[in-house]
Amino acid sequence: MSVSQTQFTAAVLNPELKTPEGLVNPDGIPAGKRFDVYRNNVAVSLSDALEAAFPAVRSLVGAEFFRAMSGVFLRQHPPTCPMMMFYGTDMPAFLTGFPPVATLPYLPDVATLELAQRTTYHGADSVPIDATKLEQIAPDQLGNTRFTLAPTLQIVPSEWPLFDIYLKATQPNAPAGAQLPQSVLVVRPEFDPVLHPLSGQQTRFITHLKLGDTLEAALAAAGDDFDLTPTLGLLLSQNVITDLT
Repeated sequence: MSVSQTQFTAAVLNPELKTPEGLVNPDGIPAGKRFDVYRNNVAVSLSDALEAAFPAVRSLVGAEFFRAMSGVFLRQHPPTCPMMMFYGTDMPAFLTGFPPVATLPYLPDVATLELAQRTTYHGADSVPIDATKLEQIAPDQLGNTRFTLAPTLQIVPSEWPLFDIYLKATQPNAPAGAQLPQSVLVVRPEFDPVLHPLSGQQTRFITHLKLGDTLEAALAAAGDDFDLTPTLGLLLSQNVITDLT
């Protein structure tokens, strides 16, 4: 009797299920003990991958709780890709619907931020513009200019002080920040992802640039009192402007 892949996968991820029928040792005896060892090794490997992917979430809930939560997650969301570096994309949605963390409503955003860093890290390289190219645009044409931003640039919006929460989770000695909503800009100016907190105006401005709007339209979306200079300086310093048209 053969074992289907579906049966095997379900049994591997659920310790309450019996060893699939037809899975036997070379001597024909059911391979219960061997299968239990294999099942445990798979669970440990997947849990280790989740710990590596979500260190801030782990810090916020505690190592023991995270390990137990990982066991629940991996049974509901088995890997769909052989590369463990991409495992865990369902974590934000899982946390949103996981009752034991309901008192930490910002946790899904933290998981989203950690996923964004991973995506940015593995993203394609791009070449930033020379800052002088911006200076060469005639003042009366600047408002109609469109900015192409690096594909690795991501914005993680949040109604929570996300940057400060993440910083405190990963750097316990970090000073307490202002309890205001923060989106987070994720960029890769060189080799590793770098995070920057964004105000609501900055978030709207950069989002509209990323969507392909003109500078004038992005400024209008940001609001009348938006100060362009520091945000434009941030984008230039982080090497994320790749073209101007």
